[in-house]
Order: sequence, then C-alpha cells, then structure tokens
Amino acid sequence: MSTPYERTGRTRQKQRTRDALVAAARDLVARGGAAPTVEAAAEAASVSRTTAYRYFPTQKALLVAAHPETTASSLVPDDAGDDPEARLVGAVDAFIRIVRDTEHQQRTMLRLSLDPDTANESLPLRQGRAITWFTEALAPLRPRLTDTEIHRLVLCVRSAVGIEALVWLTDIGGLTREEAAEQMLWSARALLREALADADRAAATS
Repeated sequence: MSTPYERTGRTRQKQRTRDALVAAARDLVARGGAAPTVEAAAEAASVSRTTAYRYFPTQKALLVAAHPETTASSLVPDDAGDDPEARLVGAVDAFIRIVRDTEHQQRTMLRLSLDPDTANESLPLRQGRAITWFTEALAPLRPRLTDTEIHRLVLCVRSAVGIEALVWLTDIGGLTREEAAEQMLWSARALLREALADADRAAATS
C-alpha cells in the first residue's frame, strides 16, 4: 500500500525508489538473520533514511511490502484433469515449493503474524490464498462432498502444509526440508482419503 507521499509529484521516480527499497529488503531477508530495519534497507538501496521513512514509516510496513507475492489464480497442474487427488497433490506440491523457495521471507512474515500488535491487520499469511487454491483443486468433489465438507478438508490440509508445518517439521521434528515436503504431501493425501472414506461410510448408512 502506497503512502500519500508516493501519490504526489514525481510518481514514476517515487515508484522506482519504492521498488529499490522493497528489493533491498527482500534481499536482506533472503540472507537470513534478523529482519531488516528501514534503515538497513535504505542503506542497501542507497536511499537516505529520511526518504525511506516516507515510503515505509515502520519496519512492519516494509516487511509486508517485501513479502513474496504471486498472482497465480490456480496451482493445479494442467494435466491433473478431474482427479481430486492429482489436483490436490499438485496444488500442495506447488505451494510447498513456493514456501521452500522463499523460506526466509515466509519465516519473517510468520513471526510478524504472531505478534499480538498485528492481530487485527491483514497480513499476507492471513489472506487465505492457499485456501482458495486448495478449494479450486477439490472442486470436482462436488456433489460427493458438500461445500461445508470440502471447506473442512481444505482447512485441515492447509493446517498440515505451509510455512507453519515446515518450521515445526524441521526445527522441532528434525526432518530435512526434503523429508518435510514429503511429510506434508503424505498428510494431504491422507486427509483427502479419510474425507472420502467418511463420505462413503455416511452414504452407506443413509
């Protein structure tokens, strides 16, 4: 989100300055370590501190802007067809790759999301993009599963994959990142199969 300062005057030049600060912040985050301050991003981008604060008044605003974005409307592989498992596994695998490729940035945003001061803010991890992707992947399950059942399944899958699961599986569970990715895919398959088994049991007794 731009500041009032950016929307007046030499807007193109200001956009270039903003882009330079965001790129510098992303580079600093990707290196690991402590989350970069506005001052650190300004120095890396060869921008004065005073100017940098006109774009990003707080470190939090800078980190939110520096979080990796994707415009993907679907993560389902083109060759998945209507097979729910192939579609879900493909979408989950693509999601995991996004998380792994931007792990440092994802960890930084996870820490920010856990800050009580951001409880009411719309941070990237709270936008539900993965929920939208997984819901689209499971669309062929209708009407075998109701919308409520699909939503419950999607929430379960999302809770088992992503940066939160990667942190636990690697930092606490002691798995390598490759093993963690396999574990998350296994969980997604298991949850889907159990949801379908539940639906079959319910149909058999109705």
